[in-house]
Amino acid sequence: MSVSAVAADRSVCAPLPVLGRDVTVPLVTGGEVDYAALDYAASAPALQRVWDDVAAYAPYYGSVHRGAGYLSQLSTDLFENSRRTISDFLGCRADDQVVFTRSTTDSLNLLAAVLPQNTRVFVFETEHHASLLPWEQRADTPVTYLNAPRTPQQAVDTLEKALAEREPYGPALVCVTGASNVTGELWPVRELAAAAHAHGARIVLDAAQLAPHHPVDIAELNVDWAAFSGHKLYAPFGAGVLAGRADWLQDAEPYLAGGGASRKVSRRTDGGVDVEWHTTAARHEAGSPNVIGAYSIASACQALTEAGFDGLVAREQSLIARVRAGLAEVPEVKVLSLFGDDAPRVGVISFVVEGWNSSHFAAALSAEYGIGVRDGLFCAHPLVRTLLGSDPQDPGECGAPEAAPGERSLNAIRVSFGAGTPDEHIDRFLHAIKELVANGARWNYHTEDGRCVPAPAARSAV
Repeated sequence: MSVSAVAADRSVCAPLPVLGRDVTVPLVTGGEVDYAALDYAASAPALQRVWDDVAAYAPYYGSVHRGAGYLSQLSTDLFENSRRTISDFLGCRADDQVVFTRSTTDSLNLLAAVLPQNTRVFVFETEHHASLLPWEQRADTPVTYLNAPRTPQQAVDTLEKALAEREPYGPALVCVTGASNVTGELWPVRELAAAAHAHGARIVLDAAQLAPHHPVDIAELNVDWAAFSGHKLYAPFGAGVLAGRADWLQDAEPYLAGGGASRKVSRRTDGGVDVEWHTTAARHEAGSPNVIGAYSIASACQALTEAGFDGLVAREQSLIARVRAGLAEVPEVKVLSLFGDDAPRVGVISFVVEGWNSSHFAAALSAEYGIGVRDGLFCAHPLVRTLLGSDPQDPGECGAPEAAPGERSLNAIRVSFGAGTPDEHIDRFLHAIKELVANGARWNYHTEDGRCVPAPAARSAV
């Protein structure tokens, strides 16, 4: 479907209903406006469908596993059926496991904890901190950080060279994002997986930014694991997923020790205890699970599948084209990119504005136009600093401005959107960009507790 066809057929490609679509926020200049949530890459609004499903289940909430009561059995069925729904959504293989976690970060830390001893990890400096940092928590896990590639093919070539040169030759893991949380650009996951396997390595996909925008098929992509968070997939409540091969998960000690992970516990004659751990996903799900979180993810997976990814992707691509075209009309705006203008991408775009501190600009979008975006380094410090022409080793703080309003700072602005974004939010955003660049802010701003905020009752002279 062409962009023009998508724009013309709103009945087919209408935004999905999400919570917060009718919320109004005050403007410093007076009055109120419907809030334009354009920070999907951080946390997407919950689908109304998900909220309704959870509300319908809430009266039947009960303990899971081993409970004799009706509500316990109902909750157990709901929990395990959610696992199967998510497995289908991810295209898992027959012997893959779906482990419920708290988030993408938790999922990748779980995988880091179960790596065989002396596994060498290969990760690009372009990764989100969730997939950049967990691996060094173990002293026996050497990590090779790969420089930011400038083309998809360069990413594959860089990985192949690094894997071929590794010594000693032993277990290895590659960690790569599916879609950048900074530029939105899609990575060549299938090709990277082929390169990893050709050199005897395994690969884990950080699908946090990919899964809300595109189908993710573990078997088709031929990745060993995939991790993602519910709160980016239109499902709140602090739950995540690690899905993939079972062997390393089964062979390792449980991520957490406790009830649920243990299958049998007995006293020894010497006074200690012997433990037989589960070999299923329960091995790494000790404690009472987040049933509502798991169910909300499954509900979101089902809602996106039923809505049809073809139509959702087509509409999002039309929004991306409109945003990029609108930003291109403002010479002062520089869009950040690794792979160039023609690279396929999801609805995540980061940019800087000449003459503006990014935090000041984001604060003005919020206070004067009711638009919520992100500013900072987006928990991807080395990548953002590379894209801004700074040393990727320079320190920085997530979201905290490093310069006063009007001064240059090494941070950026990120706009992100998805299946619930109305056209009006995009139109208002582009109008605000052009108006702020042309006329300046209508209010004065200052830094307070590390954030750029409107000054009390102090209009700008502009």
